[in-house]
Amino acid sequence: MSFIECNGKKLEINEEGFLADPTQWDKDVAAYLAKSQEGLETLSEEHWSVINFIRDHYLQTSLAPMVRAICKTTGLPLKQIYELFPSGPAKGACKLAGLPKPDGCV
Repeated sequence: MSFIECNGKKLEINEEGFLADPTQWDKDVAAYLAKSQEGLETLSEEHWSVINFIRDHYLQTSLAPMVRAICKTTGLPLKQIYELFPSGPAKGACKLAGLPKPDGCV
């Protein structure tokens, strides 16, 4: 495991940049990971719509949502989600939402 520092907090991440402890997530951590891990300079309203849905779903079910549910709930087509999160909804969006790496994510 590795560590990152965000706003004076030392956070443990795995070898792919996912937070080891999802409870340490906040919006500043998401913005830091977006820039340092995903190459995104800023997060738009559409980014936050996806991130917040994923986070809420995870907090309620302890599971990452299916991609179809992300599209349906946010109203964003799959193509746009991949444009927002170039490494994909499972890897990129879940990482920015502070979730552990989803099962089946390569």
